[in-house]
Amino acid sequence: MTVYDVARQLPAVADLRDLCRSLAMLDAILSPDWESRYHSFDTGWADGEETASLRNGSGDEYSIVFSGSGAYVRGFDHESPMSPFANDGEPWPGVTDEVPETFRAFVEEPAFTGQEGVPAMTVCLWRGPKDERWHHGTIDFPEGAVDPDGATGLFGLLVDRSPEAFQRFAEDYYEVSVDLGAVSQVYALRPLDQELVSLLNPEVSLTDLAQDIVEIGYPQLGQEPV
Repeated sequence: MTVYDVARQLPAVADLRDLCRSLAMLDAILSPDWESRYHSFDTGWADGEETASLRNGSGDEYSIVFSGSGAYVRGFDHESPMSPFANDGEPWPGVTDEVPETFRAFVEEPAFTGQEGVPAMTVCLWRGPKDERWHHGTIDFPEGAVDPDGATGLFGLLVDRSPEAFQRFAEDYYEVSVDLGAVSQVYALRPLDQELVSLLNPEVSLTDLAQDIVEIGYPQLGQEPV
């Protein structure tokens, strides 16, 4: 899978935002230690902007910025032959060349760059609020690479959006049994109660999650999803 495949399979911006909030909430329940979490979501990243993020603990990551302009997606596989750090500090040809002015500032956003301002990026996608599809650059991928831009490892749970896919991931990553019914309810953005939380992690209370719920923008009891 490459960025081309991801672009064909990602949902609309609003649906992607909901999925990212669900992933972040599940990880917050399963991993009280923020540093150990795989997925995060920050509704207060910047004025009018929210971010979803992934960190696998080995140097691979993605960031998704949601704003009134749509959504911008940056992915980085540190072992990819397309890494800027293996190509004289420049993004692989085509990855960022066609990014529109609306999203251009994110290419050099300090939070998304490495040493000396090099964009930490092997994948880039974007979609405006009126666009009917996701966009990406025109790329000549390196020959012989199985996962040339890292899209397979980075975006698997955004492409396979089934609760079963998250269950498989979480049981492998966190090495615990994960209740599929509870995952399905969080995927549906059902407001949390202690019973639902305990199905996923009996050692975490709803009170423990109060700050995470606000930061993620996850629906609370008596509140309509936004």
